Order: sequence, then C-alpha cells, then structure tokens
Amino acid sequence: MNNPINVGVVGLGRLGRLYASYFTNRLPGARLYGVTDVASEAVKATVAATGAKGFATTADLLADKAVDAIVVMTPTKLHGEIVLAAAAAGKAIFCEKPLALEISEGEAMKAAVTKHGVFFQLGFMRRFDRAYAAAKQRIDAGEIGTPVIFKSTSKDQLPPPVEYLRPASSGGLFIDMGIHDFDLARWYMGEVKEVFSVGNSVAFPEISEVGDVENGLSTLTFSNGGIGTISLSRIGIYGYGIHTEIVGTKGTIQIGYDRETAILVMTKGQIAHDTVPGFYERFEQAYISQLQNFVDNLLHDRSPPIVCDDGLKAQRIAIAATRSLHSGRAEAVI
Repeated sequence: MNNPINVGVVGLGRLGRLYASYFTNRLPGARLYGVTDVASEAVKATVAATGAKGFATTADLLADKAVDAIVVMTPTKLHGEIVLAAAAAGKAIFCEKPLALEISEGEAMKAAVTKHGVFFQLGFMRRFDRAYAAAKQRIDAGEIGTPVIFKSTSKDQLPPPVEYLRPASSGGLFIDMGIHDFDLARWYMGEVKEVFSVGNSVAFPEISEVGDVENGLSTLTFSNGGIGTISLSRIGIYGYGIHTEIVGTKGTIQIGYDRETAILVMTKGQIAHDTVPGFYERFEQAYISQLQNFVDNLLHDRSPPIVCDDGLKAQRIAIAATRSLHSGRAEAVI
C-alpha cells in the first residue's frame, strides 16, 4: 500500500477525539478521512478541528469506498456490531479494549474477521509503553529467570460518572479497568487457571447501587504454577497510579512511577513531588506507538501483534474475576 491509509474513527469520546487528532498530524502513513458519533455536536467539533469528513452514521462511513480502515472507539457494548459491519465491508479494523462484554460476542467478532479475511488489531496500549515493552524483552531474555509471581496495581484518581459504570455498559470494574492488568498477566506469565476476587464501595456507595465496586482485588493462579495479585481502585485520589512487578527465580522487575516531573521539593520535615494526573499523561506515547504500529502493519502487510484471541483470553479472566466477586469463591477461567 503506497498511498496514505484513509482512516475512519467511530466514537468521539475523550479517547476517540485524541485518536482522531493523532491520525490528523502525528501518524506518518495515515490520514484521518472521516469520523462519526451518535452525538452530532461531537462530529461537528471534530470535523472543525481536523478537516475530516463527518458522517451521520457508521453505516455511511463504512459505505465510503475511500475508507481503508476503521478505528472503533465506542462504548464496549457497541464494539461487536461495528466490528461485524466493518469486517463485512472489507475494512481493516483497530478496536479499543475490551474486545466485548460477552464471550459469545467476542467469538462472533473473531469469526467475522476470519470469514472476511480482514486485518484486525486490538488495543492493549500498555504493551507499547516503553517500560512495559522493555520489561517483556528482558523477561523473555531470561534476565530474571523463570517468572513466578505477578503483582499489578491500577488506580484511577476518581471514578467516572455512575451511568458509565453500569455493568451493562462498562462490564464492571474487572472488565472495564482490570482488562489491561489481566492482559499483562498473560503476556508476562502465561495463561491463568483460576481467579478469586473481592471488592467494595465505601467512598462512593452509589457505585454498589448500580451493581459494581470501586475497589477490587484478585488473586491469580497460573497454569504453569505461578501466582499473582491484581489490585484495582477508582479512588487513587493522589493521582493515576499504574505499577507492575514480576518476581523471577533470578531477580525482579518493577514497572511504573508516581512522580510525573523529575523534581523533588525538600522543605523542613517534608520531601514532596508531583503525581501523574491521568491516563493521557502516563500513556500518551504508548497510544501513539500503538496506532503507528497499526498503520505500519497495514502498510507493510505485517500480522497484528494483538488479535481477537488475546482479547478473548483476557476477557475470560476478567469474567471469572467478576463471577468470583459475586459468588465469594474461586472461579475457574473457562
């Protein structure tokens, strides 16, 4: 493919608008061709900011023969129908995590991608973060021996609106937020066999009222005998905290940081520094690297590094973790 890839973005929430801006001026080999969203004002604003074409519906965008690839940035509950339609239209697809809310829907997406022979890449951007990628290389090189313990923590500063958190839309804490950690667990350690989860909502009891929790803990048992823990919280308060540790038979790797700016302020009785404000500040380059990888894969006819099966396997762990939260017992990953 010699010409720039014409990309259409479906879904113009906060991250969708960022992706649209990246395709406008930060991703060589691609250009933002069109955008669509159920909110017409979001379409108008993005068109004004980027110069892309606005489409009233996803169907209209997919019907445009000039569109080469679709980037799916809608709420998770809409991923399936859009991916099926894009596959049938013969478009290359990038889909933001999680793959879907239900395994059956994820399987249908995988089947459609296979049937129509289209390119599909799933968005787990932490794999493209420099620190996480470097850790993977060093683990695969045997630097810490055999990984035996996985520990991961993800903290948002504050929860999103309660309406967003309804499990019917988001899938719940373990699917919506924990899916990154479950994917990393597989990536570094191998397949997960069993999960046990607990959770609570104390600072925002209204989250319990819609059937979710603000904090969750999961213990993992891996098929190879490894063990792990994942801690999730919507109430980090101090900032955005993403940390992972892998313990091996010959050493340990720690990933993540809390200080955004390399400054320490030392006054009487106190040493202080700032914190990471949010996901955008922490992972902006990872988002860009992930999308550039998608573009380069299409340009050079390379296979996608993250596919439907990766999404399905992470989803099965997250679903087992959610089942355990409600059953009060360990649940097998099936």
